[in-house]
Formats: sequence, C-alpha cells, structure tokens
Amino acid sequence: MQKLLLLHGAIGSKDQLKPLADILKLNYEVHTLNFAGHGGEQMPNQFSIELFANNVLTYMEQNNISKINIFGYSMGGYVALYLAKYYPNKIEKVFTLATKFLWNAEISQKEIKMLDASKIEEKIPAFAQLLEKRHQPNDWKVLLKKTSDMMISLGNKNSLTLLDLTDISATTKIALGDNDNMVTLDETKEVAQNLKNSELLILQDTLHPIEKVEIVNLSDELKTFFK
Repeated sequence: MQKLLLLHGAIGSKDQLKPLADILKLNYEVHTLNFAGHGGEQMPNQFSIELFANNVLTYMEQNNISKINIFGYSMGGYVALYLAKYYPNKIEKVFTLATKFLWNAEISQKEIKMLDASKIEEKIPAFAQLLEKRHQPNDWKVLLKKTSDMMISLGNKNSLTLLDLTDISATTKIALGDNDNMVTLDETKEVAQNLKNSELLILQDTLHPIEKVEIVNLSDELKTFFK
C-alpha cells in the first residue's frame, strides 16, 4: 500500500485533515503530522519553511519511511514542493491545493493583516476560541505572531523561486479552488507551468478554507493522481 502524507496549512493542524484521511486510508497508508508550534507541538523560536520541512524529514525517519507521496494544503503544499526541490530522493509525487506561491513585501503586509489577534478576538471571537483550542497548550496569539514573522521573511526572500521550481523532477499537480480569495489563478498557473512534470487543476465552487472543500471530490482527485 502506498504511503501518503497529508500536510496542513498555516495556523492549522492535522485534525483539520482527518475527514480526508479517513476516506483515503482505505486506499493508502495515510500519515499526518503537526508542524512545530501547531496543534500543541513544542513552540520553536521562530517559524520557517525550512523548519517545517525538517519536521517532515524527522517524522519520516522516526517512522522508517524512505520515500513518500505528499498532499499539501496551503502552506503544506509550499513545504511539500520545498522538500521536492531540496530532498528529491525523499519525495514521490506532490499534490498541492490552495498554496500561496507568490511572496513579496507588499503581499506579506497584506497577508499579516489577517493574522491580527486583537481584531480576530473582536470581530470573529468564535475563530479565536477555535485557535485557542486547536493549539493548546500553546498561546495562539504567539503562533499568529510567529506566522506573521515568517510571512514577512518570505516577502523579503521567497524560499521557492520560479527558478527553483524548474529543478523539481517529481510529478506534481497544482490545484486551486475557483473561488479562492487568498491565492490567485495567475500565480498558480505560473507555478504549474514552471514545474517539469506538472498539471493544473481548478476545483469548481471551491473556497480557500479546507473545511469548505468538497472532501469526497478532493479525495477522488487524489486517488486518481496517486495511483
């Protein structure tokens, strides 16, 4: 049975991917993990794509996995492609969904505005409570601050440039929901075009949040790709 690792997005956790994992476990040996500082994992000094990639490598070593397929949602897709670039012998195929690839100073400043803890508490308290529960015993406000700092760093120096992508040999599928308001179609197309062995997938009637994705349809796409 093929091994398949599901990677969550920024300020998320592996629990968000459980509905998808439950469907896929009939066809794959499914693995999930929480990135450092997420889902109650120990909080590091700072977040980075490199750190999260090392989280995956450590998990693979601990579970005696030499090579694996990856589905990465949002930031998880960025981490997956980073691994495919710098650790190609560890990665089989990569399927990304709703991944933000284009980073610069202006975009980073726009993105971190959505991570203002005080505004979240004031305007969407239910989400604040969800984040508190999702990441306890860690302070969710610290998590948001470290995520913001990481985004600023990405804006100053993107960890994956278009030139980096041309070196990736793994077979990939780059997917985006047609109603995603966080990731643009243009940047998604550009990434798919710069990868050697890639195709673009647009999911109809699909928003950015993983909870809004039609999981059965997504699982069907994954099973077709990871066959």
